[in-house]
Amino acid sequence: MIKLHDKFFKPYLKEEQILRAIEKMATEIAKDYKDETPLFVGVLNGAFMFVSDFLKAYQYPCEVSFVRLSSYQGLTSTGIVETLLDVPEEIEGKSVIILEDVVDTGRTLKQLVHLFSQTNVKEFKIATLFYKSDMYNGEYAIDYVGLDIPNNFIVGYGLDYNEQGRNLREVYQLNQADMINLVLFGKPGAGKGTQAQFLKEKYNLKHISTGDVFRYNMKNGTELGKLAKSYIDKGDLVPDEVTIDMLKAEVEKNPEAAGFIFDGFPRTAAQAEALDNFLESKDMKINATIALEADDDVLVARLLERGKSSGRSDDQDESKIRNRFDEYNQKTAPLKAFYEKQGKFHSVNGIGGIQEVTERLCAIIDTL
Repeated sequence: MIKLHDKFFKPYLKEEQILRAIEKMATEIAKDYKDETPLFVGVLNGAFMFVSDFLKAYQYPCEVSFVRLSSYQGLTSTGIVETLLDVPEEIEGKSVIILEDVVDTGRTLKQLVHLFSQTNVKEFKIATLFYKSDMYNGEYAIDYVGLDIPNNFIVGYGLDYNEQGRNLREVYQLNQADMINLVLFGKPGAGKGTQAQFLKEKYNLKHISTGDVFRYNMKNGTELGKLAKSYIDKGDLVPDEVTIDMLKAEVEKNPEAAGFIFDGFPRTAAQAEALDNFLESKDMKINATIALEADDDVLVARLLERGKSSGRSDDQDESKIRNRFDEYNQKTAPLKAFYEKQGKFHSVNGIGGIQEVTERLCAIIDTL
């Protein structure tokens, strides 16, 4: 285990594994280009070690140059790709093979394709040492792949975390052994949203509210948002797999989080099982489910008071409020049984000052 800044990373790929993958790539590319002089273009900063070892393994005439792009800050992709060093001059009529350190979301690759599509090269192809196929959107063909790896944040062999770790000869992955993933329950007015804000700050967790995720996807017209809207417009329930795909996208966008708070999902035992299966595929799990419990009469009074300023009609009618409580009880009962069977269900008194309730929640989380 090594520590870079505030994060711990555990061994993932040995130097010998990496070099074998590079030799395999060099052999594959040589079959296609040994009779001409290709131009290899490395993508800085991450690919400098890959390019160096690749050129040692490639035993035929070639040229080399570099471009520099940037889209990461810390552990997270900014979503904006900047060109810091442009394509080399005098590449007209040449066969160009781009040497990428890693292909994940495809944003950097899209920028590369855009850069080279504006030139008069004979052809250009993409070679990547590390390929996160589960995360890649598949928009462009990847012609040569060294190692297909899961979507874990990695450092070493040119890859960094806030500029540290590039000089490591082996590859390490972010240690998620201490990751905390929570499902937070609570009747309307129990303070679930307020507590989620405190918990995410204290434990560096990402709060994923299903309602917020749905609204974001539909407002921005994402493919998942359009799909969800098609069901909603027909008056049908959105299938669990669509919701799971949305949650999956949120998890993958936040690799720097030390865990996640799932709010509004799951709502049924089937959804809880689907969430478990998804997290297991990412080598993660739900550590605990916590229900904020409160007396109905106290919550009714709280919501009626909130309704005076919130403007929400369902916070201004006691019968509507109690109907929401009944719906919560019906949906939560099977989930409580599901998580109790796993030994993960916890109940916390949600009545009291905000700090007081936060301390009760932290007492549980600190034992995980």
